[in-house]
Amino acid sequence: MTDLCNHHHTASAAGAPIAVQRRWPEEGFTRIPHWVYTDEAIFQKEMNVFFAGKTWNYIGLECEIPEPGNFKRQWIGTRPIIMVRKKNGDINVLENRCAHRGAQICWKNTGTVQDFTCPYHQWNYDLDGNLQGIPFGRGVMGKGGMPKDFSNKDHGLKKLRCANRGGSIWATFADDAPSFEDYCGSEVLAEVDQMFPGKKLTLLGHSRQLIPSNWKMYLENLKDPYHATLLHTFYITFGLWRADSKSENMPTGGGKHSVMISHNEGKKVTEATPEMSRFRNDLELLDKESVTPRREFNRGRVGGAWLFPAAAFGIQANSLKMRHVIPRSPTEHELVFTYYGFEDDDEEMQRLRLKHANLLGPAGFVSIDDSEMLTQTQMGVTGYPEGNAIIEMGGKDTEPTDYMVTEVLIRGFYKYYREAMGL
Repeated sequence: MTDLCNHHHTASAAGAPIAVQRRWPEEGFTRIPHWVYTDEAIFQKEMNVFFAGKTWNYIGLECEIPEPGNFKRQWIGTRPIIMVRKKNGDINVLENRCAHRGAQICWKNTGTVQDFTCPYHQWNYDLDGNLQGIPFGRGVMGKGGMPKDFSNKDHGLKKLRCANRGGSIWATFADDAPSFEDYCGSEVLAEVDQMFPGKKLTLLGHSRQLIPSNWKMYLENLKDPYHATLLHTFYITFGLWRADSKSENMPTGGGKHSVMISHNEGKKVTEATPEMSRFRNDLELLDKESVTPRREFNRGRVGGAWLFPAAAFGIQANSLKMRHVIPRSPTEHELVFTYYGFEDDDEEMQRLRLKHANLLGPAGFVSIDDSEMLTQTQMGVTGYPEGNAIIEMGGKDTEPTDYMVTEVLIRGFYKYYREAMGL
């Protein structure tokens, strides 16, 4: 296909802008044009079509705000929002944007409040987002104030549609978005219900980092079992994720979601091992507990799902975690891990969940490789915006696979992406 993608502008020698036509490569979803990682107009359209559109976005875990008045500041794309627990125990998700001039009313990531007051002009809102009062609303000494026909009830904070699935909280800006369950589809919803089976959750901690790459690069990274069997010495050496392990890769939701699963088979040498150049058979850990999970509900099945646009969840060893991608600009995204357990975990399991969390995060045994590679990839595509990535490992289709050396989930995503973006 050679569909017209978009126009962007560059300056001519005389200083006048020249329209440049962007066209997707003729090969279709087996190619990714580098400019999708750098173009400002593309980025802004993504924020509107995906994050502010008919999608469900990860907000947080119910255990992060256990008491009335507890709040968590969060982001849906570039839009700040607030998750807050009401006095009756219900959870609201509100726009973090004063109805007056648009300032963030909540500046802290977490805390406890009775209500919300904008620091700029002190407009005050209750935990449902209703405007309660305005200083000097009636003026001072008979002068000024708001017009007589101004109504507080017409100027509250927008309340988002919200869903609670097993203690995980999701929200959408779109009143006409499908239900959360329909949006997930059966395959992804099964993964949600495995990770959040209705047991009470306990918060173990967070890690966050700013990665100088486009947000879609992290999405691709979590849809790419191929790299994980080559790049990550820790994974392939200790058998936590290997090309010669039983696996499943399923594009779902038309390609926007995905399920990626592997089965932990421990340290081994097979006919595939020689091609894993970073495999270290000479490397042993004195503390084998770091790579020896205790058997639990997943029965050695690791991985999880990507719920578009910006959340991944699953189990790694005994570490349960949510990954949330927050786009900051065309060339930057924030990555936040939230680690959790179950209230009925015994002391040993809680210790293992915390210990195995060291695989992930900014300095994790595994994740540290990813953030460095994404940084280097962004540098490469930025320098060559007219280049294209080749996404043909495992074929040129978007059918599910039972093997690791494939880029089928990335192809499935870009098949969906092109249609959704009108490219």
